[in-house]
Amino acid sequence: MLRLSRRWRTRILPAVGLAVCVMLAACGRPETGDGSSKGVAASPGELVSGGVIEYGHEQEPPCVHGGWVQNAYLARQYLDNLVSLDDSGKPVPWLATSWDISPDRRSYTFHLKPGVKFTDGTELDAAAVKTNINGYLDPDSPNGTVVSYIGQYFESDEVVDKLTYRLHLKAPYTPLLTVLSQGYFGIQSPTALARGPKINCAQPVGSGPFKIAQWDRNRSITFVRNDQYNSAPANAKHQGPAYVDKVIWKFLKDPVLRYGSLTSGSSDVIYNVPALNWAEATRKFQTEQYITPGRPNAITLNVAHAPFDDVRVRQALAYSADRKKSVETAYLGVVPYNANGALSQSTPDYDPKAGDYEHDPAKANALLDSAGWTQRDGDGIREKDGKRLTARVVYPADSIIGAEGAGILQDVAAQAREVGFDLQLVPATQSAYFGGNYAKADTYDAYVGYWTSPTPGLLYINWRQRLSDNPNPYNTAFYNDPHLQGLIEQANSSADPAQAASLYSDAQRLIGDNALSIGLYTQTTSLASNPKLHDVWIEKSQGEPVFADARFVR
Repeated sequence: MLRLSRRWRTRILPAVGLAVCVMLAACGRPETGDGSSKGVAASPGELVSGGVIEYGHEQEPPCVHGGWVQNAYLARQYLDNLVSLDDSGKPVPWLATSWDISPDRRSYTFHLKPGVKFTDGTELDAAAVKTNINGYLDPDSPNGTVVSYIGQYFESDEVVDKLTYRLHLKAPYTPLLTVLSQGYFGIQSPTALARGPKINCAQPVGSGPFKIAQWDRNRSITFVRNDQYNSAPANAKHQGPAYVDKVIWKFLKDPVLRYGSLTSGSSDVIYNVPALNWAEATRKFQTEQYITPGRPNAITLNVAHAPFDDVRVRQALAYSADRKKSVETAYLGVVPYNANGALSQSTPDYDPKAGDYEHDPAKANALLDSAGWTQRDGDGIREKDGKRLTARVVYPADSIIGAEGAGILQDVAAQAREVGFDLQLVPATQSAYFGGNYAKADTYDAYVGYWTSPTPGLLYINWRQRLSDNPNPYNTAFYNDPHLQGLIEQANSSADPAQAASLYSDAQRLIGDNALSIGLYTQTTSLASNPKLHDVWIEKSQGEPVFADARFVR
């Protein structure tokens, strides 16, 4: 039934029965991660305008706009970027109708689309773009992700004329256009930004297909159509305002509740289909899964102190657990295993051989013996100089690592114990994990997380050195290697794709050979939607759901 004026309803959802798949092959493993549909076809019928999409999402960020991928998902609904990424990963026009790159590849001149207005009536112009870029590069900006991408490369920028903006770099940065396609780089109204970060936390203003009408914290955000929208990206399915009247973006953290909202009809589309329900979802609903590029969920080992200051101990941990089996068991084959802890398998120039430590307890034991951890206590934990082989593994419980991920970590810890490790899993709250509680080297021995990014240039963020005069909080391994940094810098600046790929591969193998980051599984965006809702799609920079082209049928 088509619901054109549906409002948010509060009710208790019926319990959802879960059935464990007998065989992995029966669990509906996606064939690819390209975002193509693997479920039922969209229902035939007359496509109509209007209606309300009720969308069941997972995580709620502390502010609408910020530097977490959860912010980027929201940004796609109300902000426009300078460029977008098409299905092939090529940058295509959005707010910038075209751009010129200087011969030395250090200056980018963007020609902006005329006649675009933010939803508060402010005109889009080159000054607005400059205000945004400069604001994002402010060290006190809540969107620190932008600083991490271009802060080291940014030299200056200028307003050439009303609709021409020019960005100057200290050195060539080949991934720049790809990087700019991410939601973090969405262009906000300078008038709204002038109100200050507190107001913009809840009410940012863009020029996108929707505008924020209301945020009911811990419940939902209501987006309403921007009737004046005239700046869709070149790869959109249509130009002009969105078809639907509203999108009610509900925060349904519990996966059973979220999937139940789809089966009961109280949601039209949901995010992150539970692995146990994937097979059923592909039989009943339109389904898409996109393996997000960037860095996979991985265990990064802190080399600043024992025990992981010894490469042999790091390698022993990598060999100790059958991570592939753990991931396949926990996710029933739906979410792929990713041995490479530096890059996800969908990232351009990913090297599948980097960090590929097969389960080998004998090698793990031999490495620990050679590292001097030859004694064991009464619990079977190895000892050296009277100290136990203990490591604190901090992970963001529920905000990044869900039930399946926590199960994988428990499995890794149990298998590591068999060779003598005492891995102490430390669940961190969202506020503690993102709030700096684990910023210092002495607060953890290993750190679990991911980073979404459409470019292997991400390696520069995660592995640039942490130096007193040039800090890098995103190098959570505390691994300072000028050679590794140099490889990545050369790759980022290379004009030759083959040379860049070779350099990125060398960097990944160095990270893998030194067992600095132990890969677990990919970050993914999966959507399941009612067959009566057409043309919901997943964009390619970070797997953001796009609702501006969606329409119901009747």
